Amino acid sequence: MKKEFVNKIKDIVMVILGNLIISVGVNFFVLPLNILSGGVAGISVALQPIFHLPPTLVINFLTIALFIVGALVLGKSFALKTILSTIIYPVFIVMFEQLAKGVHITDNALLASIYAGICIGVGIGLVYSVGASTGGMDIPPLVINKYTNIPLPTLVMCIDGATVLLGASTYGVEAAMIGLVSVCVCGKVIDKVLTLGSQEAKNVMIISEKYEELIDEIYKNINRGATILNAEGGYTREKKPVIMMVIMKKQFPLLDRVVSRVDPEAFVIVNDVNEVHGEGFTYAENM
Repeated sequence: MKKEFVNKIKDIVMVILGNLIISVGVNFFVLPLNILSGGVAGISVALQPIFHLPPTLVINFLTIALFIVGALVLGKSFALKTILSTIIYPVFIVMFEQLAKGVHITDNALLASIYAGICIGVGIGLVYSVGASTGGMDIPPLVINKYTNIPLPTLVMCIDGATVLLGASTYGVEAAMIGLVSVCVCGKVIDKVLTLGSQEAKNVMIISEKYEELIDEIYKNINRGATILNAEGGYTREKKPVIMMVIMKKQFPLLDRVVSRVDPEAFVIVNDVNEVHGEGFTYAENM
C-alpha cells in the first residue's frame, strides 16, 4: 500500500513537472516569437492577428473547453487522467507569462522553434510516461479516433499540420515552415523520453509462476488483453505458461511497474513493434 502511494505521488510530480516544462517552452519561445507550433499554443498564435486576443487567454480557454468536450465524449477514465493537467497548465501559463516579460532569450525564430519543440516534447513525454494526458489538442484526435478508427498518429499529424497551415494564412509560408520544425522536433523528443525512443508499440512476453495474478493486475491496471502460450523448459522439460501481449509504447512504464510489484523474479522479453493494426488498439482500450 505504501509503495502504491509513493508511485501515485511520483505520477503526480511527473504530470506537474511535465506541464511546467511545456509552459516554459510556450512562454519563453513560442509566444515571444509567434512560433506556429502544434497544440493550443500554436492555435493561439495563429488566431492572434485575426481576433487580437491575448494568447494566454486563448490557451486557457481552449484547454478548459477541450477538457469538457473530452470528458463528455471520452468518459470518466479520460477525465481522471487529464484533470490535473487541465488545472495546472493554465496556472503555469499565467505564472510564466509574468516571468517571461522581463526575460529575453533570442530573436532567432528558428532557434526558438527548436527549443520550443524540445521543451514541449520533454513535457509531453513526462506526462505520457506515467499514463496520463496533457489534454488540450490531444483530445480532438482521440474523439475523432473513437468514431472513425483512423490511426491516432495520423490524426495528430493532420491536426498539427492544420494548425500550422492556419498560421501560414496570417504569418506567411516562412513562419509555417519554422513552425513545422517545432512540430517535428517535439515529436522526436517525445519518442526519446518514452522508453528511450521506442517504436509505436511493444510486444511483451512474460514468464512467471504468478501468471494468473499478473494477468489480473494487467487487466485491472492497463486494460490490455493477453494471450497465454504453452511453453516447455528446454532443460527441465517443465511446462510453463507464457504471457504474450502487445501494448502501446506509453503503457510500457506502467506494465513494467505492475510486473515488478507482482513478481520481481519474472522473466520479461520486450520487442519493438513498428505498427499494430486490428481490434483492441482503439481509444477505449488504450486509455
